[in-house]
Amino acid sequence: MIELYTWPTPNGHKIHIMLEEVGLPYRVHPIDIGRGDQFEPDFLKISPNNKMPAIIDQDGPGDEPLALFESGAILIYLAEKTSKFMSSDPVERYTTLQWLMFQKAGIGPLLGQNHHFRSYAPEKIPYAIDRYTNEAKRLYGVLDGRLSEAAYMAGRDYTIADISTYPWLRGHENQGIDLDEFPHVKRWFEEINERPAVQRGVQVLAEHRRTGEMDEKTRENLFGDRQYARP
Repeated sequence: MIELYTWPTPNGHKIHIMLEEVGLPYRVHPIDIGRGDQFEPDFLKISPNNKMPAIIDQDGPGDEPLALFESGAILIYLAEKTSKFMSSDPVERYTTLQWLMFQKAGIGPLLGQNHHFRSYAPEKIPYAIDRYTNEAKRLYGVLDGRLSEAAYMAGRDYTIADISTYPWLRGHENQGIDLDEFPHVKRWFEEINERPAVQRGVQVLAEHRRTGEMDEKTRENLFGDRQYARP
């Protein structure tokens, strides 16, 4: 059994989707990041960076429990555990890993900053909005170029690179992106959107998605000084 500590965010959805794709049994433990659950001592023992998702695999290596944080590490672990969505062929494996790192180093952080300054920043800063919107368009362009020559990010097969990237693109309209400008990304996105496991994965904790204005307590837990306090 996989104990899954998560919330309905792009990084959370990666692991929801992966678990649905590989068919491993899992139990959801909501980590309400707006309420501050990520700072609780018990969660910090699993994820010392106070970020979700995290897992505990009760049937880890040697039949011992294994705790993991960082969504990329979790995806690699689950792929290796199940022998799914990452090839054992060295060339295909490292091609998958390079595009996974592209998401981890580029798509996630830069689109996250884009979304922050466009939607959550207490004041609209034109320089920041323009910088991160332009960087988002650049990254979509890189991905569009790759998908003009391959069905999926790592080549002919759907892999953890696609699973990792897709959730970040679900908010493309809030990122100032028109998918019609990136036809190969649009084709890929719509194809993945139709996968049953993906549709199930994005519904995990869907009832808790944030709507409406953010109150001050939530803003403090997400963006305030509590983020920077040492344990």
